[in-house]
Amino acid sequence: MRKIITTVAVTALLSSTAVFSVQQSSVVQSDIDAFQGHFKKRFPELSLNDFSKGPYAMSEDKMSQFEALMEMPPFEDHVEKGGKLWKTAFKNGKTYSSCFSGDDETIRTQYPRWDAAKGKVVSLEKALLDCRVKNGEKKIGSGKGKLAWISAYLTTIAEGQTINVIVPEGDEKALAAYNAGKKFFYAKRGQLNLSCANCHVDNPGRRIRGNTLSPALGQVTHFPVWRGKWAKKKGDGFGTIQRRYGGCNKQVRAQPFKRQKDAYSNLEYFHTIMSNGMEISGTEYRE
Repeated sequence: MRKIITTVAVTALLSSTAVFSVQQSSVVQSDIDAFQGHFKKRFPELSLNDFSKGPYAMSEDKMSQFEALMEMPPFEDHVEKGGKLWKTAFKNGKTYSSCFSGDDETIRTQYPRWDAAKGKVVSLEKALLDCRVKNGEKKIGSGKGKLAWISAYLTTIAEGQTINVIVPEGDEKALAAYNAGKKFFYAKRGQLNLSCANCHVDNPGRRIRGNTLSPALGQVTHFPVWRGKWAKKKGDGFGTIQRRYGGCNKQVRAQPFKRQKDAYSNLEYFHTIMSNGMEISGTEYRE
């Protein structure tokens, strides 16, 4: 059964018996309202959750192609592998779930999150990597392969859950991390002198290199994503959102940053928060 989170505040499980409600920063909420308002004004025919389908929502023909492909998606076996890995015990007898709180279906929407104890943003993939190390397992790749399969499984079972990532009101360090991610999103870089916003806020729906630019709103709802482009080159086609950030940096001819470090994790924090209120759409295909 789907469990929909509809409250303005996020519920953080700090222990098995104590539950506390954390209020969203009023500054951040103003950003969310303005960001989503921009897209609603530009594409008034689309509902908030329509934006999760990106370029497919902007063309009936592309949407028909997408729906036909999703009837028999090319990634189901890898999602199943991810589910098996999630449930398989480590050598010490524990499983990944021992590192997380709440039902498995709710884990996807708990991340990225501000970890006050660590003083940094932690993504779901970083939490999975840390869980392995904590339980004495070997490190695995940070952008594709097994990590992406496990994360894709958690995204799949979270379908219908509502994104509600919080910058706690009054937490200056959390707000600074959010602002660093916001600055990254709007900063121009690379030889092409383009920002994330130039493509995905200013020009969604327009064509570039044979593809239609997707709106930034809703981009986080289906990651890790299976891309036809990645499947053609090498690997299985799956990639995390931070893998995609690296690819975008390369496309504007900029040096990509290391995955699961502050630059991309703060960007993911901001990027995800802008889609607060949207539902996780589950694992999907993209070109």
